[in-house]
Amino acid sequence: MENNVLAGLEPAKVFEFFEEIASIPHGSRNTKAISDHCAVFAQARNLEYHQDEDNNIIIIKEASKGRENDEPLILQGHLDMVCEVRPGVVKDMEKEALELFVEGELIGAKDTTLGADDGIAVAMIMAILDDDELSHPRLEAVFTVDEEIGMLGAASIDVSPLKGHTMLNIDSEAEGIFTVSCAGGVVADCSLAVSRENVNDAYKPFVIEVKGLTGGHSGIEINKGRANSNKTLAVVLKKLYETCDIRPVSIQGGLKDNAIPVSSNALVMSKADERSLTLEVEKIARPILAEYVKTDPAMNITVKRTEDVPYLPMDAKSAAYVTDIFYSLPEGIQKMSEDVDGLVQTSLNMGILKTAEDSVTMEYCVRSSVDREKEELLDELRRKCNEHGSVKLSGDYSAWQYRKDSPLRELMKKVYLEQYGEEVKIEAVHAGVECGVLAGKIKDLDCISYGPNLTEIHTYRERMSISSVARVYAMTRTIIEKF
Repeated sequence: MENNVLAGLEPAKVFEFFEEIASIPHGSRNTKAISDHCAVFAQARNLEYHQDEDNNIIIIKEASKGRENDEPLILQGHLDMVCEVRPGVVKDMEKEALELFVEGELIGAKDTTLGADDGIAVAMIMAILDDDELSHPRLEAVFTVDEEIGMLGAASIDVSPLKGHTMLNIDSEAEGIFTVSCAGGVVADCSLAVSRENVNDAYKPFVIEVKGLTGGHSGIEINKGRANSNKTLAVVLKKLYETCDIRPVSIQGGLKDNAIPVSSNALVMSKADERSLTLEVEKIARPILAEYVKTDPAMNITVKRTEDVPYLPMDAKSAAYVTDIFYSLPEGIQKMSEDVDGLVQTSLNMGILKTAEDSVTMEYCVRSSVDREKEELLDELRRKCNEHGSVKLSGDYSAWQYRKDSPLRELMKKVYLEQYGEEVKIEAVHAGVECGVLAGKIKDLDCISYGPNLTEIHTYRERMSISSVARVYAMTRTIIEKF
């Protein structure tokens, strides 16, 4: 990455630290280097820190003079990012730095996600810890890992070094909104066992591809009605199975359970010739493309011959139940909130689809602000899958409940009104945030989630507003001074 791309932007220290973070690969499950970077940061400033085997790290800065008796304040963000690359671009995000650029008022990364979710929180908190002029209580910076794959770091972190019961979570994407509660969630791996067999020479291999979708965050943007490439592929395969006697070999798509997948493909064997199969796929695709012409205008569904066949095709029985279950599994919004206008209450996103020689697995991110509805949805997945496979759960977390009496919320509302001259918006979100997990570990935790303007997170189109970062950072400093 070219150095000093963000030089000259204000606040200077925030963008300096953000650029350092961007130079270190830090996708989920690849957080050792970024965690060590934070440890070196703490060592250089003689700050107490606690780093665990999972790469979570807590950095503590004792209170400034005169504020030793004030209640400690927790500052929290996560170290990992979602790694997505523009289709057709080759980039190893496990090893290569982000290539930042400034485009007017916005910051982006060339052909990849930017990682402002949640790198900007880490950069802001580092800048605060680095500032010896700021009046502050004891500050307890909590940097968790693997938030993007189920908030695993928040679940595993030892919070015993913390003394605070009030927390600023800088992990929201819309300035002017304070998030005060969120949905609970769980990752569900629905695995179907498959058997395979040889077929006669009349069957030829073809690749069916669904690509060019818009994608997005499966919590924040699932209400926008965007297509899911895995579910779209399921529709295509089900209809082809009924008309063209296909035998699936493999189906795959998506990279993250909490990102709406943008491309999927299936390798199938069919007796139909390429022209006939292409005409049938085009027939199936027409109503799908028409349905999503506004949300996914670049969607494309294609067929092409191939000779690369890694496995035998599924036998007749496996092909029948795989295409049927794949098609019938629920996807997307299941229920809207009756209490909060426009809030998704329960949903699931088929984020990852993969095939092994003996199985097909569909990985879901299941969310609900009502725990009972989340369990009912999991029961439905089990009913559909258990006869031919299994459903395994991981990363389960409960909903973050709204707190009626919140001194932090009242202080932050006043600070916001003074700085912006208008009332802040208070809302609940369908996405999971770490406040809920940490509230289960820290007694009587009072917390708010907020952040600067970010757009298209979890996609290669992700952008961050420079001016918004400056305003949110100034507000955060004021909250700390007045806390």
